Amino acid sequence: MRNILLISIFSLFSLLSLKAQDSTKQKIIQRVRVLDSATVIQQNAMYDRPFIGNSKAKIALGGYVEGNTNYFAEDGVSEGFGMELRRFNIFLYSNISRKIKFLAEIEFEHGTEEIAIETAQLDFEINQGLNFRAGILLPQIGLFNVNHDSPKWDVIDRPLVSSMIIPSTLSEVGFGVFGKFYSGNNVFSYDAYIVNGLQDGIVYNEDGRTFIPGGKNPSTFEEDNNGTPSFNGRLAVKNSLLGEFGLSYYGGVYNSFKKEGDVVEAKRYLGIYAFDFTTSFYKFSLKGEAVYATIDLPDGFNDITGSEQTGVFVDLTYPIYKGKIAVFENSQITLFTRFNFVDFNSGNFSFNEELKKGDEIIGFTSGVSFRPNTSTIIRANYIYQQSTDVLNNPPGLLGGIQFGVASYF
Repeated sequence: MRNILLISIFSLFSLLSLKAQDSTKQKIIQRVRVLDSATVIQQNAMYDRPFIGNSKAKIALGGYVEGNTNYFAEDGVSEGFGMELRRFNIFLYSNISRKIKFLAEIEFEHGTEEIAIETAQLDFEINQGLNFRAGILLPQIGLFNVNHDSPKWDVIDRPLVSSMIIPSTLSEVGFGVFGKFYSGNNVFSYDAYIVNGLQDGIVYNEDGRTFIPGGKNPSTFEEDNNGTPSFNGRLAVKNSLLGEFGLSYYGGVYNSFKKEGDVVEAKRYLGIYAFDFTTSFYKFSLKGEAVYATIDLPDGFNDITGSEQTGVFVDLTYPIYKGKIAVFENSQITLFTRFNFVDFNSGNFSFNEELKKGDEIIGFTSGVSFRPNTSTIIRANYIYQQSTDVLNNPPGLLGGIQFGVASYF
């Protein structure tokens, strides 16, 4: 019933968008320019890449590279200084026709330690309010999963909640619809997709906790492990003055409850709910997401494994200089800070309802970044984190310094 209700809501948005298209094309174009010029809406983030905008050819090739140096100490113990080529990603875009386009992304992580197809999708444009998408797509869950390119972010590491509760970068085989429509100074957008979903590794993993990213498996590109698709949806509004705010959901059955056609255990459900925001005031920019996840656990699992997880991250940035530096005409220096929090096991113990469970990480990252142009960033971070185990023993402490470079090409 929940999926039926969500699909009905998205269908209503589609019908409203079609009605909105009856206004003149000139008014629509003017609204697009006003609303999308300052900040591209989250829905279109994957197309907000310089190699697409700079190319007039039918096929465009681009990508980005990210390299960092790291020095961390945990509880006073350090493995010393190290360097890494964290990511080398290749993009391919084809404007097949006026109404059909193709986008793909291949990621090489830590050299060739991990090679993965992150995106390979076909978009069919019916009109602005109703479009069809199919292939290997990025579910619209939270702020980061779709808009994750390293050159866009001042902080080197990805947000904890976006990588440890929302399993970014999450790629799924699926299909669905998306669109947007305009009303005054607002643009409303929606996404609705059916995907294969995550798998049993959410619970059965080596981490000793419920770990949603453990449910990612390359086999999901071939088949659904339980024959029951999952659902992803997002509703958002962007105001030209206030910014963009979105609500999203991702969930479905994650366990292999059948074996050779016979039901061997009960269906177990996963649900991830997220609120994301992007706004600005004076020269400050503020963005982040808050996440709540609920996981049905197998019989016999105890308080040590979490059935509810929560988390949040908030980024605050402030440009202190814009202008010419040396040979760079349009450079920018920015100060930034990030707050991170994740709780892998929310709630209290069943044997003592006044005793709160631990298994949390809280931390801050601060630093400075330099952009010689809009496609390239050089950044320095300082990280401080505290982590507790499920029994709330004295926290472990982690501190570190990072220096890194990322650039589109």
